[in-house]
Amino acid sequence: MHKSSKIYVAGHKGLVGSALINCLQKKGYNNLLYRTRSELDLINQKEVDFFFQKEQPDYVILAAAKVGGILANNTYRAEFIYENLMIQNNIIHCSYLNKVKKLLFLGSTCIYPKNITQPITESALLTSELEYTNEPYAIAKISGIKMCESYNLQYGTNFLSIMPTNLYGLNDNFDLKNSHVLPALVRKIHLAKCIRDKNWDSLREDINKRPISGINASNSTIDIISFLKNFGITSDFVEIWGTGKPTREFMYSADLADACVFLLKNINFSDTYTASKEIKNSHINIGTGEEISVFNLAELIKEVINYKGSFLFDKSKPDGVLRKVSDLSKINSLGWKAKTTLKEGINIIYQSYIE
Repeated sequence: MHKSSKIYVAGHKGLVGSALINCLQKKGYNNLLYRTRSELDLINQKEVDFFFQKEQPDYVILAAAKVGGILANNTYRAEFIYENLMIQNNIIHCSYLNKVKKLLFLGSTCIYPKNITQPITESALLTSELEYTNEPYAIAKISGIKMCESYNLQYGTNFLSIMPTNLYGLNDNFDLKNSHVLPALVRKIHLAKCIRDKNWDSLREDINKRPISGINASNSTIDIISFLKNFGITSDFVEIWGTGKPTREFMYSADLADACVFLLKNINFSDTYTASKEIKNSHINIGTGEEISVFNLAELIKEVINYKGSFLFDKSKPDGVLRKVSDLSKINSLGWKAKTTLKEGINIIYQSYIE
């Protein structure tokens, strides 16, 4: 991959896409191609086909997707399977038709069965039942893996599938209803600290910057406090779904971006599997290999933010799978490892959040 190569980043405004743009530019790749959703609807096959024929990118990173936490995944099941299938089908197929040199398809470790030996190896794919709450999203991403693999085998394309662990970072989604656990905890604990410290200016500033449906900064302090209590945010405690016992692995988005550029430059499809009669499980896990319980994650964020309240765990809400950590033997053997510790990453995003 040359510095002048035309690289299309689908989903450039999201958590991963924005980290990719930043990483590529820092490494001297400035012939970057991207479009907003209003400029290019990736669900529309005709629009995507026209875009690829016109722009002829050399490399493609497919970071565009409909994503969310447990509540969003379980509530908008039809949207999660339809939109993700359409986006990836259109981009992967057009990449083949327009002779893209290499494509990176980004999925998630939620593709793996809910009850599986830990750490999770790539060979665990399709060995048993998926976690129900994110089944539609997982099925879409599994289809993307198999599409890339099948196009490589039939058409000789060079499409790689990578499965990142739980991600967090700059430009994250901090929506109280639809965000993932780590950014949700950062915002909840920050708001709880504002209430506890009677820092009403910061409380209103947060609501102004990140609007919450049903309330705004012009409401009375009493109304805001009462409203936030519906989300389990109070001066004395923050409510968290589940028992707090499940463990998760978290990776800073800039590390994933670094891994993507490494793979684009150095790794081909032929490097991702062991030759045999059946070529499968060519996808690559990306993560840190380190896990932390939801309870300990909350305590770590509490320490970073300096919140003096406590936590209340709502055991009536689902935990999801009890343990999920990636086996990183493949990516490590290919020559890449994550660099940012969890505490370092949380410090970075919280400083960015309050600024």
